[in-house]
Amino acid sequence: MFLRILDRLEEIIIASLMGAATLITFITVVHRYLVDVPILYPYLFWINLTWSQELCIYMFIWMAKFGAAYGVRTGIHVGVDVLIKRLKDGPRKWVILFGLMGGVAFTAIVGTMGAKFVIELMSTDQVSPDMEIPSWIVYACIPLGSYLMCFRFLQVAWSFFWTGELPHHDATNVDGIEVTSPDAPIAMGEA
Repeated sequence: MFLRILDRLEEIIIASLMGAATLITFITVVHRYLVDVPILYPYLFWINLTWSQELCIYMFIWMAKFGAAYGVRTGIHVGVDVLIKRLKDGPRKWVILFGLMGGVAFTAIVGTMGAKFVIELMSTDQVSPDMEIPSWIVYACIPLGSYLMCFRFLQVAWSFFWTGELPHHDATNVDGIEVTSPDAPIAMGEA
């Protein structure tokens, strides 16, 4: 139950951040060009969107940190496994587990260093340049995203250890679309 909630929350955060950043960027660009229209100038000139670029940058950073954890969970991270696939099953399993544990160690170190940095930043009055929000809020994505990614590496390693299966992303699978085999005969009227 907890994992389903975490999976869904992760997806909602990524999609919401990506959608909101795209919408804010679109509104900012439209505003920039509509201000040049003489009839609209008196109304739009007073709308200040200087904060939008900074917000979008922060949103994309947060999205990337949580997206990396999603990538580990679903198996969409890029990996070079040419040599690993040539190994026999026994050594292959241990090499993969070693790689996953390396991911655990790296993300745990980055998360811990990020948490230390954020905790130190909380005692300062440092704020972001345009939005003037506390800087520790901006940098909180480092420990949160790194620890989530660490958890996902542990989750994948545990599953792989017991089942021998790694998450695999099927690039041809699109939800809501049924694809038939290219060798399947086409029924009359479908072509």
